[in-house]
Formats: sequence, structure tokens, C-alpha cells
Amino acid sequence: MADAEVQRSVRVPPAVRVAGGLVGSGAAAVASWGGVLLVVQGRVVPGWGVGAGLLVLACAPAWVRRRATASRIPRERGTWERVGRRLLLVVAVLGVAWGAADDVLSGAEYHVLRPAGPDGCTAVVRETSFLVIGNGEAYAVGRTGLALGESGSWTVDDGYRPVRAGSYELHWGPDGGRLRISGTSTDPVLQGGGADIDCGW
Repeated sequence: MADAEVQRSVRVPPAVRVAGGLVGSGAAAVASWGGVLLVVQGRVVPGWGVGAGLLVLACAPAWVRRRATASRIPRERGTWERVGRRLLLVVAVLGVAWGAADDVLSGAEYHVLRPAGPDGCTAVVRETSFLVIGNGEAYAVGRTGLALGESGSWTVDDGYRPVRAGSYELHWGPDGGRLRISGTSTDPVLQGGGADIDCGW
């Protein structure tokens, strides 16, 4: 009796399961490749971390269903769904792996800048360096804690990290914020040098 109740509780209509798997895998792929960034209680979760979490959520229901029902439920998925889901999974896994490897190899550092602007809009900076070049990207994070794409980027000589060194200015106005990056006489800014922080007011 208990086994029957467990099987009934985990059984999900095939169309819902297919749609959920495709949407979850697609969201994971977008998050891992699309410059998404999440801030939770002052801690930054990079796009590859968001993608990894979404991958787990997308795959968990199918794993639980297989464990709970073993082989008692026939496979209803068609070829198009299997191919589509596997393709999305591969793209998402590659995005997660690439993002994690890039963060490790470039020594990525994430900074949540203070003060925050009106309505909780926050500037977040990712700084990296590789060989003799330093790079930075700025993100505008709203009240949801989510940033969808970068707001600006810059390149600095000699792997210099201006935000870590405190060589920046952040000013807020009624229409958003303005982040200005400064280099030094020996480590100048080669490209970019600022970003408009706009959370979509």
C-alpha cells in the first residue's frame, strides 16, 4: 500500500515532465553561457554556479522518478525530446565547466560594491588577470539579486586589479550609478574604464 502511494505521488504527467526538463536544461544553458550573476546575502554566485544549480533542479525529478518506480513505468519520451534535452544538457554542462575553469585559471574575484543605490541597486564587479592583462566586468544587481548580462568592462595593463586596490569611484544619481575605474602611471587602463549601473528604474 505504501509503495503504491509513493508511486502515485511521484508520477507526473509526461507532458509536464518533458516541459520541465527542457525548460530547466535550457535555463541552465542560458545561465552558464549568458553572463548571469546572482547575489545571495552579500555573496556572489557566478553564472556557472547558477547554471549548475539549475542543472541539478532539472535532472533531480527524473532521477527521483527512476529511483522510486524502477522500470515499472514505460518510457513515453519521443526521439525529439530525448535529442533536445540531451543537447541542452551538453550545452549547459559545457557552460558550467568552461565558466568554472575560467574563474580558476584567471583567479576571478567578485566584489559587491558599497554603497548600494536607490531601491537596493548594487554594483558587482568581477576582476580577473591572465599573464600581463587584467580584466574587469561590472554588473547591475537589482532587488531580485539577479544580473542579466554585464553593464560594462575594462582592460588594465600588468594584470592590475583596480577595484581590489580601491582605484575606483562609484556615484549614484536619480537615474542610476556611474562606476569609474582608474589605473596607475605604470598600470594604465587600456580599454573601457567605466560602466553605467542601471537596474531598470
